[in-house]
Amino acid sequence: MKLRHPCYRLRLTFRQQFRCFGTKYSGRVVVEAEDGRSFAVEVDAPTLQADSRGYALPRRDLICKISQILKSPPSASSDPFLDLSDYLDTLTLTLTPSEASEILKNLKSPTLALRFFRFCPSEIPKFRHDCFTYNRILLILSKSSLQNRLDCVREIVDEMERSGISGNISTVNLLIGIFGDGQQGSGLNELTRCLGLVQKWDLRLNCYSYKCMLQAYIRLSNSDKALEVYREMRRRGYRLDIFAYNMLLDALARDQKVDQAYKVFEDMKKWHCEPDEYTYTILIRMTGKLGKPGESLSFFQEMLSKGISPNLMAYNTMIEALAKGRMVDKTIFVFSKMVENSCRPNEFTYSIILNVLAAEGQLGRLDEVVEISKRYMNKPIYAYLVRTLSKLGHANEAHRLFCNMWSFHDGGDRDAFLSMLESLCNSKKVTEAIDLLNKMNEKGVKTDTFMYNTVFSALGKLKQISHLHDLYEKMKLDGPSPDIFTYNILISSFGRAGQVEEALKIFEELENSNCKPDIVSFNSLINCLGKNGDIDEAHVKFIEMQEKGLNPDVVTYSTLIECFGKTEKVEMAYRLFDEMLAAGCYPNIVTYNILLDCLERSGRTSEAVSLYAKLKEQGLTADSITYAILERLQSGSHRTTRVRRQHPITGWVVSPLR
Repeated sequence: MKLRHPCYRLRLTFRQQFRCFGTKYSGRVVVEAEDGRSFAVEVDAPTLQADSRGYALPRRDLICKISQILKSPPSASSDPFLDLSDYLDTLTLTLTPSEASEILKNLKSPTLALRFFRFCPSEIPKFRHDCFTYNRILLILSKSSLQNRLDCVREIVDEMERSGISGNISTVNLLIGIFGDGQQGSGLNELTRCLGLVQKWDLRLNCYSYKCMLQAYIRLSNSDKALEVYREMRRRGYRLDIFAYNMLLDALARDQKVDQAYKVFEDMKKWHCEPDEYTYTILIRMTGKLGKPGESLSFFQEMLSKGISPNLMAYNTMIEALAKGRMVDKTIFVFSKMVENSCRPNEFTYSIILNVLAAEGQLGRLDEVVEISKRYMNKPIYAYLVRTLSKLGHANEAHRLFCNMWSFHDGGDRDAFLSMLESLCNSKKVTEAIDLLNKMNEKGVKTDTFMYNTVFSALGKLKQISHLHDLYEKMKLDGPSPDIFTYNILISSFGRAGQVEEALKIFEELENSNCKPDIVSFNSLINCLGKNGDIDEAHVKFIEMQEKGLNPDVVTYSTLIECFGKTEKVEMAYRLFDEMLAAGCYPNIVTYNILLDCLERSGRTSEAVSLYAKLKEQGLTADSITYAILERLQSGSHRTTRVRRQHPITGWVVSPLR
């Protein structure tokens, strides 16, 4: 190599910032020009420093440079690995496995690390991975969230076996940890393979290896194998830590292997591994699920005698065990101790107590529970209790607790108010519901359309039209804006009460509002008009609905067919049925029952039998109403008294005549 320099004697050192070399080179002048303006230098290969075992020490500057190249963002014109190849071509020394391991450690991306791992043996001459580089890439994959992570690990292990590279015990431990998080079937097979690698590589499992195997089998829900590993550890004199003991106890408790769990617990104390609150919680839960609250209480008392302070999980587990045994007094006593020891109850705690009080008919003691935990009774807890009592159907207790919350808290909780409102409406206490709706603003809770709709629906079902009208006027005056559900509920409610003019007025308001009528709006109005005798206007609305681009559904057709059937217009009812089929709207069992009843009542037996055949062809199942109509057809009894019953599924239906 020839260099030009004004100096005659020079020891050359190429700096990294100029030539990007990761290693310093030195040389000596072997040929010099007479004028001194040029000379030749022979460069000596650098001697790499080695550790005490003879392994070359990693070159930190080289590692940093390669890491920098790989971490550089890729672009359309360059690829980091092409840049790396060009850089490595400038070096006379090859990359060592230890340096490759350090570079892998620097790479944050598992995908990038895996690509570099593949790059080294394929692009770097005479490079061969060793056990440590394999361990490094396995460690990276073990922490990654790649979807094909397990497949990549299997490929790497296969490559190790093909290359004749023997792993060490760390390799086995990593593989156990990786496959221990896999699927049940494949995970067990891979763990068996790991044990085979131990024999093939002539290794010996250490204490940490056994712990990894134990945890892997537990994660794969195989407590039998985990117990075998535990016994092997005991035979070899290895000891578990508290974490491993708790995992094993929990696995045995989940599989209801009570005797084995007790034996492990005794071994734990024998080997001077002191149980903690999680250990006792596992045992309390196990005995509680077995219906042995006495044993659960014994474990709880043993925990207290050892000076262990129960946490929230321990208290909840103990309370749950006592509640399952219907031991109300002891449940409340443990709850009081929980509060006394400054352990804040959560919603789960209260739900356990509520359920046992309701089951034992002692909901009156809920006040005692509230008094015990009054320093922890905040709005979310009150809201949860009110909501839960409402769902359980205990409206009176929910209302009493709600009034208690009203007295002690300045601000309200929307969920609690809504739950109380729904509870009052479901229990038909609409006067109290209206009063609550009017007073919400006092507690800073803003009423919304959903709350009004809840009360409207309850009032409509009870046909309390005066209250319905007054509340709607109040809503328009200072409440939230009505939505499509509001208008539909009002139309249906006024129609149910026979207030046709009011229903038409609401429908007109709907058309002039920002909301536009939907198929439910038209169905409600058609039902209102038809059931109140104005069948012609109902048919007009049916045609108007189609003109506005709304396709009638099975409810629309069934309603009109019923209305025409009531007015003895059988031909019109049958024509609508045919039109329904032509429009691709398939009738349901309710539609068939309506038309069958109409045909039977008018004495058109053959047509009724033919219609029943269509019902069977459509694959529908006849119900009790269908069979009642058929029975009348056979007996020839044509009755004219109509009795309406609510269908348990659809909510409306024409009952058979009787």
